[in-house]
Amino acid sequence: MPSLADTTRSGPGRLLIAVYGIFAIAATARSAVQIATRFGHAPLAFLLSAFAAAVYLVATAALAGVVDRRVAWAACGVELAGVLAVGAASLVAPAAFPEPTVWSGFGSGYGFVPLVLPVLGLLWLRHTGNAVRPQ
Repeated sequence: MPSLADTTRSGPGRLLIAVYGIFAIAATARSAVQIATRFGHAPLAFLLSAFAAAVYLVATAALAGVVDRRVAWAACGVELAGVLAVGAASLVAPAAFPEPTVWSGFGSGYGFVPLVLPVLGLLWLRHTGNAVRPQ
């Protein structure tokens, strides 16, 4: 029976992990610079970007099989909830977001990849879950 790492790191999973890794690096760098240089201007937005970065880091590790599969499910679920909540809030109360976050406008600043990525992650976990379950 294949392990979690064997299934999630195969085929399209490799691309998914790579995109998560890129977003983890990008969001971490962006939030670090924003917090270090202009934190007082938009603390909520910058902290939300830092939170998104942490979620991307955990999701990358989880999808790569470094941590438990349940962590991967949780990371992708939290990411989807976050992008939906922050995306809606940034449209309903734009004054609360004087600077965009990774998840503002449902990830519109990143080509809506932050909205699509957790859905693909959850679908991939569901698909690969069949391979690690005993028959």
